[in-house]
Amino acid sequence: QVQLVESGGGLVQAGGSLRLSCAASGRTFSSVHMGWFRQAPGKEREFVAAISAGGGTTYYADSVKGRFTISRDNAKNTVYLQLNSLKPEDTAVYFCASRPGSMYIRTQGTEYDYWGQGTQVTVSS
Repeated sequence: QVQLVESGGGLVQAGGSLRLSCAASGRTFSSVHMGWFRQAPGKEREFVAAISAGGGTTYYADSVKGRFTISRDNAKNTVYLQLNSLKPEDTAVYFCASRPGSMYIRTQGTEYDYWGQGTQVTVSS
């Protein structure tokens, strides 16, 4: 069993920044890929960013590329998502998820097997 707990969400003005954290337990963290997804009201869940087990490979959705940065600290069993230059359309519940390490970064939510409960990010205009 794997537990993922997100934190760091909140209300921020457009152009502002937030850093989300996801603390993991129950699985060898350094062997899993981690992803961030988000879901806005009335919309489907969408991929945001992912990072390989060792942290050497990252991948971003086009909508966040250049503004968001995913990173991980395997010593702390934590993955982070730095959100900069936030826009109102970034408003959503943000979820972290894990999956066993593989050759390629995965961007489909169905390919991740454990999920956190989510943290709300609200960006005001």
